Amino acid sequence: MQTLQFTIEINAPASKVWSVLWDDATYRKWTTAFCEGSYAVSNWNEGDSIHFLSPSGDGMYSKIDRKIDNKFISFNHIGNIKDYKEMPIDEETKNWSNSFENYELNEENGKTTVLVSIDSLEQYVSFFNSTMPKAMELVKNLSEN
Repeated sequence: MQTLQFTIEINAPASKVWSVLWDDATYRKWTTAFCEGSYAVSNWNEGDSIHFLSPSGDGMYSKIDRKIDNKFISFNHIGNIKDYKEMPIDEETKNWSNSFENYELNEENGKTTVLVSIDSLEQYVSFFNSTMPKAMELVKNLSEN
């Protein structure tokens, strides 16, 4: 497992960037960088479960491990979802179960720096290296306009 980090500076306050990241309508826009039509189902509270889903009902389930509004959120990834159902942990899933994806926002003088850290298996490193910068550019555009 390797931890990847991505940073972008956005000319908008952290509260605006936070809304773009996690409000349903804008979340669906910036996550098209990973999968067209993807969305998340959660109450968005610390300790709650969250389902990251594709339109076909596949994806993964996680727990919101830590959340500080407008500053930090940490997802603890647990397992796969197939046909909208949480699947038991199998041998393949054990390789990445309990990995983390973190978003840290730091605002200074009306500008927000976003730092994303993702624990990734080697076979997904190139995927994240190509898609996460595109996703962060979408967040930047949505936040600044």
